[in-house]
Amino acid sequence: MKKIRILCVLLVSIMIITSCGVSNKTILRYQKLEEGVQNPTTVEELKEAIEKYSERAADIQLANGQVGIWYKILGTRYLDNKMYGEALKAFEEALKYYPDNQNLYYYVGVCAGYMSHAALDFNATGSTEQKFNYLKLAEDAYLRALQIDDRYTRCMYALGVLYVFELDEPAKAIPYLEKLLTIDTKHIDAMFVLARAYYSTFEFDKAVQMYDKIIATSKSEETKANAEANKKIALEAAYAN
Repeated sequence: MKKIRILCVLLVSIMIITSCGVSNKTILRYQKLEEGVQNPTTVEELKEAIEKYSERAADIQLANGQVGIWYKILGTRYLDNKMYGEALKAFEEALKYYPDNQNLYYYVGVCAGYMSHAALDFNATGSTEQKFNYLKLAEDAYLRALQIDDRYTRCMYALGVLYVFELDEPAKAIPYLEKLLTIDTKHIDAMFVLARAYYSTFEFDKAVQMYDKIIATSKSEETKANAEANKKIALEAAYAN
């Protein structure tokens, strides 16, 4: 219980300090008063000061880590409730504590993608800048996640969907989706998006082959029927060219 109380006090202190913009000198003064360490000079005093500040550094590190985790949990709660704007803010805060967490970047991408759909031109100016900015944020987030984990299939799929259906850059989607299917060979949704990317880049034969793969892989009659219908369209386009 004592450790929990100390942790809570530390969390509150960190939030107050960061929100109020307290200077480093002020923080050091607080630490000196609390730890009883002023200006150590002797060997014994220096050793005691190092020990006390080392313990405090460990406590602050633990507190910071917990704050980051709580922001991530808060973001996922907002995401579950489809409050994408608030979720995006929470994940942004979480990244300040865990800047190398690929999952956080994935969630940022997901939220930004949804927010792009809500970025309406309420002033009727004809501008799509806000929508485009959200889409580029999603792209940057997914790419950053893949820099951290180059086998992150969820990000590969999300990036493929983004390029094919949102940014109209299907050629960029192809290498990510092809790599995804070397990792998860039965990812039907990725196959459909890749086939669409092939079709959109006039690689009709590859699109037909991908639809054949879907038909051979899927156990769903509805999925097979959709693949057959799309295959027919791709074949017609191939014959026309």
